Amino acid sequence: MAVNVSKRNGNVKNIRSHALNATKKRQKVNLQTTTLENGKKVRLSVKEIRTLNKEKKAA
Repeated sequence: MAVNVSKRNGNVKNIRSHALNATKKRQKVNLQTTTLENGKKVRLSVKEIRTLNKEKKAA
């Protein structure tokens, strides 16, 4: 089972109809299961995974 590591929260935005009624809508974070270099499975957001890959490439 993957451990939830990410501390990110979703966004809340307003959806506007033609009558300009405001309805709240929640955007969830894109969490994906990935395996770290030590073999541990974790759930990270895709933005965090891309940052890790970029840092790994630079090193």
